[in-house]
Amino acid sequence: MNDKELVAIHAAQQVTDGMCVGLGTGSTANYFIEALAGRHHEEGLHITVVASSVVSTRKAQQLGLPLIAIEHLNHLDLYVDGADEVTPDLTLLKGRGADLVREKLLVEASSQFLVLVDSSKFVSRIGERFAIPIEVMPFAWQLVKHKLEAVGAMGDLRQNSSGDGLVVTSHGSLVLDMTFDSQLTAHTLNELLNNTAGVVEHGIFYGLASSVLCAVNGQVQEHQVRG
Repeated sequence: MNDKELVAIHAAQQVTDGMCVGLGTGSTANYFIEALAGRHHEEGLHITVVASSVVSTRKAQQLGLPLIAIEHLNHLDLYVDGADEVTPDLTLLKGRGADLVREKLLVEASSQFLVLVDSSKFVSRIGERFAIPIEVMPFAWQLVKHKLEAVGAMGDLRQNSSGDGLVVTSHGSLVLDMTFDSQLTAHTLNELLNNTAGVVEHGIFYGLASSVLCAVNGQVQEHQVRG
């Protein structure tokens, strides 16, 4: 069993009867979906799930989990997903998969947000390893880019995998991948992007994680925000 499977199984054990559970997207989230489906079928665990993407929707359907559409949701008991970066105060960077709107909606609707990572995801500051993904309205991308460049940011629109077009999110947005001055704090960047007209959503998940689970040498460690 690898570390991703270990943290996913640990997270699935925290689901209790009657919960509505949000499913993230990615390799670790897939392990969680599989572990949750196992409990649903083998233990008779009564749950409903809502997915953050088409990919996780299909995975849940294939494994026979009872899905509800995000349009019918007003509250989640638990959301489980991965992250691209995690800082010491549990600020997250997400969005390399470009499903930011759905992911942040589900996080903010949840009573608890569990983040599943391996040790390589821990960084000293947001943006240390990756550019910050910013979903923008298609007609506003140049205006947003210009405003962010005025505070020292650098970057451009994300290209698709074949390099012959642009990434378009499930919300119909374009994605700017921008790097910022390393002296800007996650709080400052979060406020800046929240207050920039034309930005639909962004990859900084500030003050949203309940706890971060990470497997080290076969043991699951839980990191929580220090009071």
